[in-house]
Amino acid sequence: MIIIGLDPGLTCTGWGIVAKSGSRLSHVANGQIRTDAKASMAERLVELDAALTDVILHHRPDAGAVEEVFMNKNPQSTLKLGQARGVAMLALARAGLPVAEYPTKVVKKALVGTGGAEKAQVQAMLKVLLPGVGLAGEDASDALAVAITHANMLGSHR
Repeated sequence: MIIIGLDPGLTCTGWGIVAKSGSRLSHVANGQIRTDAKASMAERLVELDAALTDVILHHRPDAGAVEEVFMNKNPQSTLKLGQARGVAMLALARAGLPVAEYPTKVVKKALVGTGGAEKAQVQAMLKVLLPGVGLAGEDASDALAVAITHANMLGSHR
């Protein structure tokens, strides 16, 4: 089973793909999609959708998982994040994939054992779980963590 995890953001959306075979996980790919900050909101959302669609068509995942929105101090930032998240969920659903959602604390707890883990702890655990993985950046590592969380939540069937 191939699982794609997404860490949505308007400026940068991270994606990470893992393969699950029984209880074994392996890294497939990871990356980040950056949108043009000078473009309009609508243009940026189209850009994000097109790039996510390309990733999905290239890797053909069986399932998708998206990190849930957290509240920022700035309501505008939260709104932009929500719009990017909507595009991410739409791209997965349009491809016919079942879509799961996980709060950040659940992802951190699944990987590190505590919902208050620091990003560096999550990245260190990724390197243990996926030996030799090259991380494309912070958002890509968060997305891989989401994919691994979903793989673990699925149990070892299939």
